[in-house]
Amino acid sequence: MSDVVADYIFNPPTVVGAPIKDTQKLFPVRRVYCIGRNYAAHAIEMGHDPDRESPFFFQKNPDNLDFSGTFPYPAKSNDVHHEIELVVALKKGGTNIAVKDALEHVYGYALGLDMTRRDLQGEMKKAGRPWEIGKAFEHSAPMGPIVPAGEFGHPSSGEIQLKVNDELRQSGDVNQLIWKIPEMIAYLSEYYELAAGDLIFSGTPAGVAAVKKGDVMICQMEGIEDFEVTVV
Repeated sequence: MSDVVADYIFNPPTVVGAPIKDTQKLFPVRRVYCIGRNYAAHAIEMGHDPDRESPFFFQKNPDNLDFSGTFPYPAKSNDVHHEIELVVALKKGGTNIAVKDALEHVYGYALGLDMTRRDLQGEMKKAGRPWEIGKAFEHSAPMGPIVPAGEFGHPSSGEIQLKVNDELRQSGDVNQLIWKIPEMIAYLSEYYELAAGDLIFSGTPAGVAAVKKGDVMICQMEGIEDFEVTVV
């Protein structure tokens, strides 16, 4: 193997590092996968059949993640929605991972927000086009610190909720996931080669709604510290 250092024409992008609870070490993010309509009640509120169908995923970019505790209201939208989600962080990957082995690949869990320019997403849906313009914009994935699975365990149940200005907006339980965490990992690995550093946003419960500047979003799940984000 050559020891020659690559000579880039400009400095390559910095690796995005997600914070980890109780340590200064960072989790290097490789890819961000998001599963759509993974709670039946949310599927219904979005006008879809809640019956279990093949899961579908879209991606955000690692540099869409934001750990600052603020969410800058984005341009070109007047209808930006919150979507609280349990985030799964992988420590190793592979292809064709068996469901029974999937949790061995998990490093830990965090709370995150899949912020969505709903008006732009709706336009793309009507046109049969990809959703990225509504999903993968700057600061669109606020996220709290990762809690290692050795401390948090692997949740098969647990209430997850979001409050806006102390008013409850979203509430669900991880046991309501249509596609459970091991199934998501196994399914994704049939189509992608997963790897250490991948994040999976596992879906949002019902109650998604618009935010405005000045709103304070509080994400909560037992076993994970509250995660607060202010819309600016």
